[in-house]
Amino acid sequence: MGCSGSIERTKREWKPLEDRSCTDIAWFFIFLLFCVGMGGICGYTIVTGAASRLISGYDSYGNTCGQRNEQIEGIRLSGLDQTDKKYVFFLDPCNIDIVQRRIKSMALCVSLCPDQELPTYADLKRFAIVNGSELCSYELAAHRYPSLPERTTKCPKLPVPPSKSLPLFNRCTPVDISCYTKFAEVLISFVSDNSMMHGLIAGVMASKEIILGLCLLALVLSMLLMVIIRYISAVLVWILTALVVLGSLGGTGVLWWLYVDHRMNSNETTIAKEEQEVSIDNTQALLVYAIAATVFTVVLLLLMLFMRKRVALTIALFHVAGKVFIHLPLLVLQPFWTFLALIVFWLYWIMVLLFLGTTGNPVENPETGLVEFRMSGPLQYMSWYHAVGLIWISEFILACQQMTVAGAVVTYYFTRDKSRLPLTPILSSVFRLVRYHLGTVAKGAFIITLVKIPRFILMYIHNQLKGKENACARCMLKACICCLWCLEKCLNYLNQNAYAATAINSTSFCTSARDAFVILVENALRVAAINAVGDFVLFLGKVLIVSCTAFAGVMALNYQRDYTVWVLPLIIVSLFAFLVAHCFLSIFEIVVDVLFLCFAIDTKYNDGSPGKEFYMDKALMEFVENSRKSLPDRGRGRLEEEEDTEVKPMAPGPSSA
Repeated sequence: MGCSGSIERTKREWKPLEDRSCTDIAWFFIFLLFCVGMGGICGYTIVTGAASRLISGYDSYGNTCGQRNEQIEGIRLSGLDQTDKKYVFFLDPCNIDIVQRRIKSMALCVSLCPDQELPTYADLKRFAIVNGSELCSYELAAHRYPSLPERTTKCPKLPVPPSKSLPLFNRCTPVDISCYTKFAEVLISFVSDNSMMHGLIAGVMASKEIILGLCLLALVLSMLLMVIIRYISAVLVWILTALVVLGSLGGTGVLWWLYVDHRMNSNETTIAKEEQEVSIDNTQALLVYAIAATVFTVVLLLLMLFMRKRVALTIALFHVAGKVFIHLPLLVLQPFWTFLALIVFWLYWIMVLLFLGTTGNPVENPETGLVEFRMSGPLQYMSWYHAVGLIWISEFILACQQMTVAGAVVTYYFTRDKSRLPLTPILSSVFRLVRYHLGTVAKGAFIITLVKIPRFILMYIHNQLKGKENACARCMLKACICCLWCLEKCLNYLNQNAYAATAINSTSFCTSARDAFVILVENALRVAAINAVGDFVLFLGKVLIVSCTAFAGVMALNYQRDYTVWVLPLIIVSLFAFLVAHCFLSIFEIVVDVLFLCFAIDTKYNDGSPGKEFYMDKALMEFVENSRKSLPDRGRGRLEEEEDTEVKPMAPGPSSA
């Protein structure tokens, strides 16, 4: 992580600096040490044999299958040579602990999994003699299986179903998984009919080519929408505005009409007294509703009138964002790299988590008599450390995406001659991130982690106490979870703008967050309009992609008459389409937010005069010119006076906070 350039600056310029400097170096080393700790946990599980126990499996006496074992003090039948017995066989594989999601049956190391059903103890004896694979506990002789009194507890439950070993983990798994139906019902509660499950699975398998094609269609539609949304954003925004206004006016009119109608009916003397009282109550309620709707409509119309220019700014930003994707086509690939990095890390995290499940000292469970491996002392906190690592590193990967996109957009915005852009602004942004700003990203991700952890803990407590706590406690828990969720969303938005400010100024996280916050507060109404209107337009874009993909799926499945069950394939395709649309349009949303921050900085410190030329695009320039023309003379003079005032340099912040 190299550093260059001047760290102390007397004036911070709001544009990409050539003499960049390292930011939040201390946090970079903290994060690096944390990652070393994550790697240390993985190394510890491998050295202590947890990895081999997970892959090879172990029996109920603590022996690892497929290798020679050492004697475990106090545990009988441990320390056996299981070199020739490479497979784990469960005496009752259907005995599943629903809560802990694990098999509670006794496990043995065997040399061969039974490939056919064994209905009697005589069949167990014959299988052991012919194949040399004894399926009862080690202390029982195979030739005495049918006559031993211990056979009901130390031999497999009859009939023994045919099984085969898993490709990697060497567990004998029943070929017919019907015994796992109860376990599956816990995970998929709506499936109660086995024929329904078979029908759904058959529909998915039969239409897998169509599902793959529709997923590809959703991907293409998302990429196209990111480019063409610049042309349809104005239409979508004004259609949305018209629908909201007309809906409010129509709803208010209907309520007043109902009020008048009920009032006239209540004045009739022909209706019964009880009915008349009910009619009067309804009339009063309708009057309250009509007045409330009228107030809401008036306030909404005033807001629409007051915010119309800011809606125009949203349209202009969407137009420029479309141009950004044309000049920076590699932005489209950002969701792929982020998703790939997350998948790789999550797979690693799950692997180490499984290793941790078989780490520790062998302990005999007094309830079941089976040997389990449990960590004791300080080692038991490794699982918590590992859980925090999941959140922090995942947030770090997402923050790297935000910083990369922000750096590329900042470079695009503050380059006057677009033909002089770097050959690959995205790669240049990645290089700057890796060289200078990993500490800033690590610090921002850690702040989000600090909010996520208590929220997850409260959610866990809420789930554990479901049905046990009183209404007041339940309400307080939900309120705390909701507040933490809102705080997390606000911090995510502030972090994103802080990364953009870091990309512009090369300042530390705290300094950048403060500068960005000041800019956002000064443009609070614009921020509200862009987030409200822009988010709804992007939501409509997601709905459009999902609808088009689902419609294409219905047409394709209808054309192929062989498929009888459409529900699950369409659900899978729709969920994938929404996920893809969300990933791509979230990049578009980041681009719009960064463009707005650049625009706000540009209009604050430049006025278009010689020496203070705007950096903005032509579409944003037209918005500024139209805004100036619409101002009254007095307001325009005050605006020009403010723009002519010398811009005072902001106090430089330290390179790390």
